[in-house]
Formats: sequence, C-alpha cells, structure tokens
Amino acid sequence: MLVSHRIVAQCLVILLAVAPASADPLLSVLVDAYPDHLSGYDDTAVIFKNGRRMPASDGIPHKSFEQLLARPSIRDQFAQPYPLGVIRAPGRNEDPGRFRNEPFFTAMYGDCRKGEVTARLRRVAWLPRHGGGSVMVTTVNGVADKIAAISRELDTLPDLARYAAGSTGAYSCRNIAGTRRLSFHGYGAAIDLNLRFSDYWLWKANTGSPVWRNRIPAAIVEIFERHGFIWGGRWYHYDTMHFEYRPELIAAAKAR
Repeated sequence: MLVSHRIVAQCLVILLAVAPASADPLLSVLVDAYPDHLSGYDDTAVIFKNGRRMPASDGIPHKSFEQLLARPSIRDQFAQPYPLGVIRAPGRNEDPGRFRNEPFFTAMYGDCRKGEVTARLRRVAWLPRHGGGSVMVTTVNGVADKIAAISRELDTLPDLARYAAGSTGAYSCRNIAGTRRLSFHGYGAAIDLNLRFSDYWLWKANTGSPVWRNRIPAAIVEIFERHGFIWGGRWYHYDTMHFEYRPELIAAAKAR
C-alpha cells in the first residue's frame, strides 16, 4: 500500500516534536532504568508515561555540595559518578547517589506522608535460613522481587549471611537524620543490614571530617550492585548498612 507524502511529512513533524535535538546519554540511561514509568525525554524535560513532564535541569550551574544535597535537579543526580569495583575510601564530599530529586522519586513510588506507599509494599522473607525475619519493600520497579533474589543468594552463603541477616529494616516513612529531606526508606526502596557490622558517619564525634570505616564484605556489595542497588559505604558521609535501588547510577557506571 502506498503512503502519501502528506502522511509521511506529518509523521516526521510528530517525531521531531517529541525527540530531543541530540541524545543525552545520562537521560537515556535514566529512561531505560525505569521503563514502567518513563517514556522518554526531550531538550527540557523527562517525560512520564502518564504524560507528566519534569524539568531535567533547573538551569543553575556550578552548585555547591550543599546545594546539590538540598535542591538537586534530575540531571544533578548524576553529578558524581558511582564507582563500581574495588572498594576504597571516598574523597571529601564524594557521595554518589545522595543527590536525590524528591519530586522525581515521589512521582514513581508515591508520597509516604500521604499514605501513597503502603498499598504497594510487600513483605519479603529475608535470609530465612539464618533467622533474618522479613522486610517490607515496595513492589514498584520490581524492588520486592530483587530483594527476594538477593535474599536467596545471600542465604546460601553462610560466611556472608551473618553480615546481612539481622536487617534493621526497609520501609520507614521518615526524614534523613538531621535533615528535612525524605529518606529513601520512605519509598520502600532501601534496606539496612545488620547493625552489628555497620558504620555510620553521624555516629562518630568528628562529623565535620569523618574518617571512613567499613566492615561489610565486598562480596555483599557486589551482589546488591548486580541487582541495581547502590551502597552507602561508597560515600564520604558513609552509611555502610544502607543499600537503595538506583539502577540508573549502576548503568551509568557500567557505560563509562
């Protein structure tokens, strides 16, 4: 069947209207990481499948570390590359993943302060062979299935299981300690491991210049990262018990 030149021209106009002038590797990674929610992006915005548009950038260049923490744009979330591979002490204020655009994640997971998260939670057995109990995590973006897969893998590894079995929890509708920013636990997309083997920068007296410390085995970190979770132990402001689902940062790291 022949297609008229007019129809072809109309299709080209539509494609040009929704396609960005040039590909953005980081926004492409973001869209690929959340296929249930994002349909694409253009020169100014990330586009959700429900038609919602969110600005990719706020146009503010050269933000300070404090500004990136307090008011990151969607693009700012990639401001510091996440380091895969060998575990090392991070440099000063090297906190890849701590810059979170709250409206972006709330659009996907819901706002726990408005009761929008609990209906999407699922109880997942956590290392049952080692008495790990269970955790409540979101089903959004397949997080619950991924936590279940991590649990099954760790449960077969006794040398590692003891570091993870006593989880201190997953879903918790609260702010990050000492801030007014919502914790990623409020989305049900983060989990904390055994407190006995964990280290957190705010537990130390010298919080102005924290000295990095870690007791979590690299093999555990690798398992979580393989399933799309980043680790708080790769932060200067370290939180070694903490893992959160941020597949876009893992994918961007692999693409470098």
